[in-house]
Amino acid sequence: MRAITLDPGQMSARLELERRDDVSDGQGGVVTGFSVVTSLWARIEPVSSGHEERADEQVFTVTHRIWIRFRDDLEAGMRFRKGLRIFAVRAFRDPDETGRYLVCDCTEEGR
Repeated sequence: MRAITLDPGQMSARLELERRDDVSDGQGGVVTGFSVVTSLWARIEPVSSGHEERADEQVFTVTHRIWIRFRDDLEAGMRFRKGLRIFAVRAFRDPDETGRYLVCDCTEEGR
């Protein structure tokens, strides 16, 4: 497989990587929250968009390809945050199997 060449200057988005952090609500339930793992630089590429109606409200979904430097602690259920924008990680892969980058397939929902 041929190694991918990526200009590091294209990683211009500063993101927070967050891990799910569930906390007991004291009544037998769980409050879902997220805690920051680290801040990192990334390249965000919009891929597609769509919209649907949920409960009389239009909701749009945008899929993104987010490139980051390789990490071995990325897991399903994690997400990226950029300000108020949240990118849920759906899948990730090492695009050229060299251990230099990860490409994350993410979705962003908005109203």
